[in-house]
Amino acid sequence: MCDLGTGSTELGDAMLSEIEDVRGKLVLPVERDLYLKAEHRLITYAKIARHAGMIVT
Repeated sequence: MCDLGTGSTELGDAMLSEIEDVRGKLVLPVERDLYLKAEHRLITYAKIARHAGMIVT
């Protein structure tokens, strides 16, 4: 699941090179959350993100 800053969450494949090029509002690179422990299935997070207009955990 990703949102490349457009507010449109997508499920699917992404190339690592695409992710490396993404910068947020503070121009910081994307980081992996090493401590995230999923409490829901991915589809549930996707529905929450679509409703909120962004990825939330």
